Amino acid sequence: MGRPNGRERLTFDGWIAAVGTLSGTRLVVGHWPRSPFGPFSDVMLERADGHRILLAPTSRTAGYIADVYHFDEVRTGPVSVHRRGPVHRRGPVWDVVTADLVLRFHVGRRGALGLALRAVPRPLARRPGWAAAAGWPARLLLGVRTRGSSRPGLRQWYAARDLRPITAAAASFEGTDLGRLAPVVPPVRFGFASAPAAPALVRVVSTVERPAPAVRR
Repeated sequence: MGRPNGRERLTFDGWIAAVGTLSGTRLVVGHWPRSPFGPFSDVMLERADGHRILLAPTSRTAGYIADVYHFDEVRTGPVSVHRRGPVHRRGPVWDVVTADLVLRFHVGRRGALGLALRAVPRPLARRPGWAAAAGWPARLLLGVRTRGSSRPGLRQWYAARDLRPITAAAASFEGTDLGRLAPVVPPVRFGFASAPAAPALVRVVSTVERPAPAVRR
């Protein structure tokens, strides 16, 4: 955490998984082993009717995420993410569970872009200049933006360090089956950046800069 020029800069290092379903519900899972709040996970869900829901583990993480992104509803409660090795000749499996959501997805082999991204050093990924340099390739290859702002006064930038396809998924929300894996279409509307249309798991360094909170005396 830093405060350059009276601004607070927070960096989150982890994974973002984006999944579409045949029901029209799209899911974006954030799994953050390194963050200013300690390790945590969250889920951003947009239903087919456009209703946007945040599932976050604590009031602190929910409050911060809701201040940065846009939601119609916020739910607080445990968010469990468990990863395990290849199963039944498929790639690694991720299980995501909250009080209302059960999601399982399989991860495929990384391609040439994923191999190239793995060469990006973490210190470089934290720099705004790198996000700017990677902006056009990200738009051309993935259709996503790497820097921008979701709210006035914020600056945000993302740097991908790995990319793997999601090859299968099963999900239910509030007891209703969401259907098979589908493209993340239409784009989700939580912030300035959407997710790739092709379901994917991305290793990412996400940085948010905003005015530093006033210090009480």
